[in-house]
Amino acid sequence: MMGWHGMGGGGFLWMVIIGLVIVIPFWRLLPRFGIPNWVALAALIPLGAVVLLYVMAFRDELGGKGGRS
Repeated sequence: MMGWHGMGGGGFLWMVIIGLVIVIPFWRLLPRFGIPNWVALAALIPLGAVVLLYVMAFRDELGGKGGRS
């Protein structure tokens, strides 16, 4: 029982804030790349944000069309 010290209630609050700071930009950007909003939740998984950045970086067009045509 840590209370508000250490990783008690305050630690959970910081995790929620940091999670929102990571997810909200992906939530806004992914539809521009033709990817559904809910995929932004993958950024909460370790290395999920890196995978999403790679997917976004290697899209050829902003209309969501991947690959060369």
